Amino acid sequence: MTDTNRTAAELSDSAGAPPLHELMSPEKNVQRIMWTGTFWFMAAVGAVAVVTGLLLASGWRPSHLAGGAQVIWWIGAAFVTLSIGLIGWSGCPILEVDVPTADRNKTRTMQLGTLLFIVGGAVTLFAVMIG
Repeated sequence: MTDTNRTAAELSDSAGAPPLHELMSPEKNVQRIMWTGTFWFMAAVGAVAVVTGLLLASGWRPSHLAGGAQVIWWIGAAFVTLSIGLIGWSGCPILEVDVPTADRNKTRTMQLGTLLFIVGGAVTLFAVMIG
């Protein structure tokens, strides 16, 4: 029997945890992440393209920053790059394993990707502001 045909009580685990709502079943969650992950990926790439494009068009370059600020900027840029990869992978409609494992993996990579995008963006903009 698939999780979509199971009741909420059947979706609870053997350790006695509260049952999952059917909207949070692994199948529905993976479908949601793959659907919304595509849009989050486009938004992240677009935001980076706009901000970086405007900075570069104004003549700004990372080499204009002092040594410490330049290192901070590159660390933030690496976080943003990694975050876009994680968000893109989360939204990829290919399941590499079974649905429960894919649910766990895609949920974690989407969360980590979002965290790194926010932190990396803040770090890079902080470096630009102090430079």
